[in-house]
Amino acid sequence: MRIVHHLVLILMLASCAPRGKITLFQGAADTGDLQRIYVGTTREMDAQGFPSGGRSRELIFGQYNVSVPPEREPGSIEWPRRKTPDPARHFLLDSFLPLTTEGDFRTALRGELAHRRAEQRTAIIFVHGFNNNFAEGLYRFAQISEDLDLPFLPVHYSWPSAGHPLGYGYDRDSMLIARDGLEATIRAVAASGADEILLVGHSMGALLAMETMRQMTIADGQNGLRKISGVILISPDIDIDVFRAQADRIGELPQPFYIFTSTRDIALRLSAGLTGQTARLGNTTDVQKLAELDVTMVDISAFSDGKIDHATALASPSFLRLLQRVPDLGTAYGGDPSTRVGLIPGTVLVVQNATRLIVTPITQ
Repeated sequence: MRIVHHLVLILMLASCAPRGKITLFQGAADTGDLQRIYVGTTREMDAQGFPSGGRSRELIFGQYNVSVPPEREPGSIEWPRRKTPDPARHFLLDSFLPLTTEGDFRTALRGELAHRRAEQRTAIIFVHGFNNNFAEGLYRFAQISEDLDLPFLPVHYSWPSAGHPLGYGYDRDSMLIARDGLEATIRAVAASGADEILLVGHSMGALLAMETMRQMTIADGQNGLRKISGVILISPDIDIDVFRAQADRIGELPQPFYIFTSTRDIALRLSAGLTGQTARLGNTTDVQKLAELDVTMVDISAFSDGKIDHATALASPSFLRLLQRVPDLGTAYGGDPSTRVGLIPGTVLVVQNATRLIVTPITQ
């Protein structure tokens, strides 16, 4: 009955919450801050030329210039809900450029990297999660890049989610189909001249990231992963045993390797219940199950606002403030656990190679 209750609650919230959509507003960046996001997608294009929820057998590339409004709270995204969008308040698409071939995509990235200093030649590939349409994944990545002032080259991999709370089965199959596209995107970014790649997967996108790294390892060992200098899985919707099997096949995991979890993630609790489990990787507290793996599990349950948005780490202002106050995540989360306590308020538990860090919000 608890699973049914959670499902009904999710459907009620989803029915009243505004869904994201692409609104093209040329000149919006004259008011907002421009975030240029490069995109690889296996979504079909709609009549307006934007990626939809349908599946494509082709990998399509593009450059999307997103205007982030100045009048908003960190972590927030406000969509236009009337005929005249306001660039001061709404996320808008200033312009976009289709990149016809993978070669065009690599050339565009190479040109972008050529003007960057050495410390800015890292690319970050963000993979969205379950129940995300194209606009929601794209704008969320723009929001993260803006709020954290990321110096990286942003690349968004957008797989064909149905964008519906009842589309779990469709999304899971779409995620499996999308593995080849993500692999091709990772290899294209590596070939473009990026010095390093940070791979970030949210929710079901975390499962896609792990599956893709697994198949790349099968194809050519660790060679394909050589430029992946770090992995962040946020609220990963992954069976814990599946994750361990994936990690075993990958072998040496890219480092650092962070897993952000929350015991208050109701969406993951529902996912676990539907599969006859008590927890998924993204809401487990049992670091013992990952003891032999070189990973850091960061429990951010204290940052949850109790909503079922499944995006605590992406939208919480207090969590964003925490990250902004830590200049070096490797120093904060890696190395000797005794060095972490002074940097981040929380509790540290080390079991063999794995670490569990329970952090609390910084209020000032």
